[in-house]
Amino acid sequence: MKLLQNLREVLKTLKHRRPSKIYCPRCGSPKIHLSSSLDYWLTPKKYFCENCGYNGPIVMELEKEEE
Repeated sequence: MKLLQNLREVLKTLKHRRPSKIYCPRCGSPKIHLSSSLDYWLTPKKYFCENCGYNGPIVMELEKEEE
């Protein structure tokens, strides 16, 4: 019972993240997207940059800082 109460407390403190903007790790372009419609649900995420041609699983994410 105590474990359930602790779990509830932890879940209450978690913040819900909004989707953040993603950028290419090679050139910094925001013109990056999943390389295939199957990525994310069937296979691991793989991104493609329209600007420099980067193709890989790593992207940069930027979040707005809270004041």
